[in-house]
Amino acid sequence: IEKGERKRGARAAESAGGGGGERGAMPVARPEPQEPRVIAHLDLDCFYVQVEQRRNPALRGQPTAVVQYNDWKGGGLIAVSYEARKFGVKRSMRGDEAKNVCPGINLVQVPVSRDKADLNVYRNAGSEVVAILSTKGKCERASIDEVYLDLTDAAKEMLLESPPESSEFTFEEATKSNILDLPSDVGDREENVKAWLCRADANYQDKLLACGAVLVAQLRVKVLEETQFTCSAGIAHNKMLAKLVSGMHKPAQQTVVPSSSVQDFLASLPVKKMKQLGGKLGSSLQDDLGVKTVGDLLGFTEEKLQEYYGVNTGTWLWKTARGFSGEEVEDRLLPKSHGCGKTFPGPKALKNHSSVKSWLDKLCEELSERIQSDLSCNKRVAQTLTLHARASKENECNSMKKFPSKSCPLRYGTGKIQEDAMKLFESGLHDFWGSRSARWSITSLSVTASKIFDIPSGTNSILKYIKGPSSNASTAILDSSSTPELTPFVVHEEQCEPSSIKEECDNSISATQCRLIEGKGAPKKLSKVQGTGSILKFLSQSQPAQHEKRNFDGLICSHQGPGEFFRSKRG
Repeated sequence: IEKGERKRGARAAESAGGGGGERGAMPVARPEPQEPRVIAHLDLDCFYVQVEQRRNPALRGQPTAVVQYNDWKGGGLIAVSYEARKFGVKRSMRGDEAKNVCPGINLVQVPVSRDKADLNVYRNAGSEVVAILSTKGKCERASIDEVYLDLTDAAKEMLLESPPESSEFTFEEATKSNILDLPSDVGDREENVKAWLCRADANYQDKLLACGAVLVAQLRVKVLEETQFTCSAGIAHNKMLAKLVSGMHKPAQQTVVPSSSVQDFLASLPVKKMKQLGGKLGSSLQDDLGVKTVGDLLGFTEEKLQEYYGVNTGTWLWKTARGFSGEEVEDRLLPKSHGCGKTFPGPKALKNHSSVKSWLDKLCEELSERIQSDLSCNKRVAQTLTLHARASKENECNSMKKFPSKSCPLRYGTGKIQEDAMKLFESGLHDFWGSRSARWSITSLSVTASKIFDIPSGTNSILKYIKGPSSNASTAILDSSSTPELTPFVVHEEQCEPSSIKEECDNSISATQCRLIEGKGAPKKLSKVQGTGSILKFLSQSQPAQHEKRNFDGLICSHQGPGEFFRSKRG
């Protein structure tokens, strides 16, 4: 029986491995920190809409949605304002459907460049927020509109210098926090929150969280004052819990997770809501073990979970069920990869080599500009070029075979990238369809530059090999002595799966990010926020300012390393 269980467990783990996690790999438990941490996850509220409202203040308070560059049925919605949501408008709708549900809705199309969506205005706006948040702790930009912060050191410093219980006044926005297990429907809710934050008899972990709540509230107000963007946040002792609760109370609110409330919070949480359990691994838990909620996992010993899913993943599941996570916040303000793509739905599908080449040339031109900007601003070099595509075979509607993703060494220079990308496509098409001269349709194309590394200091600068400042096909070409150009063209196949539009949005370098990195060494002190009014009060009193995921169906590669895309949740 024991042997049979192990075989069954191996089969379950094998079936779950393809899509159990964000990268298509089974999750692995990481060592937990020796001391408690304060981790925050900040998520900008319906970010694309907020950017458009800042560009056009007349849209504030009006039902608004941002649509992709795709005129089919009014374009696909990628962000919906809360005013429009009240009418029943959802992101899964097309523009025409949204107008039927809410006739007064304002549909704003994303900017266009090279006959496709141009998300630079949103990337730059997100970089403004990151520049503010990164002044207070270790900052990990997880996507175009979400950031992780490790505020442990800042919270410890506050606890030593001015702990909440010793203050006569607590920052007002912090008293509007949502504390799990603390009643939130009573009339004196803010007084109860303030009492929780200022408890003199609280344990060390809760005192750190209280300091974290004050710090995050200050940062959120500072973001609002300087960028006009609201964000929601989760504050907990690890990334997993902070991410889970950051969207619980939207918009413009924050939620704190005391250690004492973790078990009750997770008990009824569906396993599919957990990071890395939304795919095949979560389905395997439901089908093989009958696990529907995270609390159901508590009924299995660590050994039993290891029998089914292996030692590492079994231990990860056991810890996850108890709210434990050792994943650290990475000190990263720049993306791990650059990618750009385009979808071709329905009649717009590409059906010949010339149309594919035309679009690949445009995508590669944009990609070349991005990696050149990264090289110039941040002294980073990308080493791998990958092509992803979605395809179908005519008269074979039920074909399950996927177009294989292909990669090769990246050669700098627009013309070389275009040439190599077309070779990758030909290789993938051959594997997808063989040598037969039958008809095919391409519904999605994207190119990605990954495995990005810093140029080592103290060596001859690679910049001296750059031929000209522009990014034309004849410029930005690296000398063969400093680039893998001489490497024979070797195609590598990768197993990939579809992603959502938001997952690619963050993969570029902008001028704002250049300024952000140059100023990374700024002092970690947060300037004191003037006034004590809440964010919602600020919104009601502010005057119109004078400031001024693209329809991208990218593919998430399952390989580990710096070439992976970020995941995100649209709030």
